[in-house]
Formats: sequence, C-alpha cells, structure tokens
Amino acid sequence: MKNQSYAIQNALAVTTAIIYVLCRLLVGLFPNEFFAIAQSWFHGVEFSRLDVGNLTMSAFIVGLISSTITAWVVGYIFIKVYRSFVK
Repeated sequence: MKNQSYAIQNALAVTTAIIYVLCRLLVGLFPNEFFAIAQSWFHGVEFSRLDVGNLTMSAFIVGLISSTITAWVVGYIFIKVYRSFVK
C-alpha cells in the first residue's frame, strides 16, 4: 500500500505537465484563438497586449516545474482531506 500512497498525486502532476506542454505548443501555433479563450475564462480581462514571444525558455521551464509541483501538492492535500472524510 505504501507504493500506491502517492499514485494520485503523481498522476495529477504528470497530467498537469502534459497539459502545460500541450497548451504552450498550441498557444504558439494558434495565439489569437487561445487569447480569445483566455479572455472568456477570465471574465473579459484584456489579453490582446500580451505576446506569445514573451515566453522565454526559462519562463517555460519555471512554469512547467511550478505548475507540476503545485499539482502534486494539490493532489497530496486532496488525498489527506478525502481520507479524513472517508474515516
């Protein structure tokens, strides 16, 4: 059971990393469409002044690492809370 104790956290972290990379690739290919989607998600906040070229490789790596770690921590907290409710 100990080997499975981090399965959900790890799966959430890997899934987040995959989606992050895929999203970055799609933003690079279709920037206007993704800015329109982002604007709809954030209640009309204006994203047109942002530029895809602003995302450097170091910013990409920091975003990838920080989002993956955050997803793992969210998964960890979720499991702790879930187990407390199951008891």
